[in-house]
Amino acid sequence: GQGVDEPLSATGFRQADAAGLFLSNVKFTHVFSSDLLRAKQASTAATILGKNKFCKGLEIKCDARLRERKYGVAEGRPLTDLKAMAKAAGEQCPSFTPSGGETLDEVRERAKDFFEFLCQLAVELEQKEQDMHGAASRSSGTSAEQFVFPWTNHCSEAELSSDNGGASKILDANILVVSHGAYMRNWIGYFVSDLNCTLPTNLTKSQLSSVSPNTGVSHFIIKLENGNLLKPEITCVCLNQDSHL
Repeated sequence: GQGVDEPLSATGFRQADAAGLFLSNVKFTHVFSSDLLRAKQASTAATILGKNKFCKGLEIKCDARLRERKYGVAEGRPLTDLKAMAKAAGEQCPSFTPSGGETLDEVRERAKDFFEFLCQLAVELEQKEQDMHGAASRSSGTSAEQFVFPWTNHCSEAELSSDNGGASKILDANILVVSHGAYMRNWIGYFVSDLNCTLPTNLTKSQLSSVSPNTGVSHFIIKLENGNLLKPEITCVCLNQDSHL
């Protein structure tokens, strides 16, 4: 939850190190992190950037919209207590909301708000690039290879080419977001149910509804055709990838 704001454990730092090495060849244009201690400067996001070959000076922007779900009276207590509270109320986790906690709809609204902010950011970058160099010149001199992700072998070519005509292109924005398990599950649920996100063919329903392992990596390609913020085309390349652990 949010109330117990502890830094990463030694295991957490080892996992963040592994994630950083895994992503070390990916050039990110932006990094956003939850403002809780276990996600931000001194832990996961900073550790990942510290291992990166291209992003040493990139600023980590903290955003409260990326915080874990608020669990109210259940925070700081074992998961078994939360399940017992849900059972006593005649409900089940994760739909149960403890007193003082956030509903799933409230968490999803936070995720929706942040995602729309990211889409707006990407559109503004595109417009700025066109204003500076003209629509015909999209290359910023950055090697397209720096955007190659380490899990290519885990995905089908169709998922990665994503109507690119087989050619690599410089991305307008390549954004790393560091958040939390229950929050990300709700965000992905929003992608699938509200925005018709295309999923990998081998993904099962249980995988879709499960919470990511610590430092699990999910990769989404977002297309905003002609800057249309209302109809983002979303493709999930991989979900909760943990081969680096």
